[in-house]
Amino acid sequence: MNEELKHSEELVRSLNDANLRAEYAAPYDHYLPTGIARVLGSILIHSGTLVYGRKPSYEKFKAIEVIARIPYQSWEVAAYTILTALYTNEKRAIELTKLSVFSREAQDNETMHVVVISQIVKRLRCQNFFRHTLIPFLFAFFYFWIVYILFLISRRSALDLNYLFESHAYSQYQKFLDIEGERLKQTPITSDFLAFYGRDVRNEYEFFELVRNDELVHRNRSARGAEASSNSRTY
Repeated sequence: MNEELKHSEELVRSLNDANLRAEYAAPYDHYLPTGIARVLGSILIHSGTLVYGRKPSYEKFKAIEVIARIPYQSWEVAAYTILTALYTNEKRAIELTKLSVFSREAQDNETMHVVVISQIVKRLRCQNFFRHTLIPFLFAFFYFWIVYILFLISRRSALDLNYLFESHAYSQYQKFLDIEGERLKQTPITSDFLAFYGRDVRNEYEFFELVRNDELVHRNRSARGAEASSNSRTY
C-alpha cells in the first residue's frame, strides 16, 4: 500500500468515530452547489429513487456503485483533454493533475465497492438483470458524457454534481447501518478483492461502515475542489 493510500485508509477508519465524523462533515453539510448541479442532481437522485425505491438495499447499492465510479473517470479524461490545450500553463496543469490523482484513487475505491457488493448480491441471488445490471450500465454510458461535457464547460458544476450524488450515497449507507446494523454485525464477509485492495474487515457492518466513510470523504473532496475551481478562471 503506497503512502497516499495508507493515509486515506487511516482517515476513513478514523471516521468510524461519530464525533470525528461529525466534525469532518460539518464544513460541507450546508454547502450550496451551483444551480445547474442542483437541477441535474435532482434528476439523478429522483430517477434512482423511482427505479430502486427509497429503502437502501444490496441491490440498490450495486446500482449506485456502478454509477458512482463514472464521474471520476469523466473528470480524468476531461482533464487530459483540457491539458492538451493548456499544457504551457503550469498552474492549471498542476491543478488538473492533482484532480486526476484524486480521480484515480476514487475510481479504485468505488471499483472495490461495486465488486464486493456485486459478490454479495450474487451470493444472495437478489438482483434483477434489467434493473440492477442493464439500467445502471446504460445510465453510466450517458452519465459519463454528460459529466465530461459539464466538466469542460464548468469544472465547479461537475464537482458539485458529484457532491450531491455522494451526499445521497452517504445518507443511504448511514440509513442502511441504522436499520440493518445488528444483522450486518452477525454476517461475516470474505472477499479476495478486499484483500487485494488492502482493506481488512470482519463482517458486513464493518465493510459498509467504511464504505459510508468513503462516500463522505468523496463528498468533502468534491466540495473542496469545487470551491478551488470557483477561485480560478473558467475554462
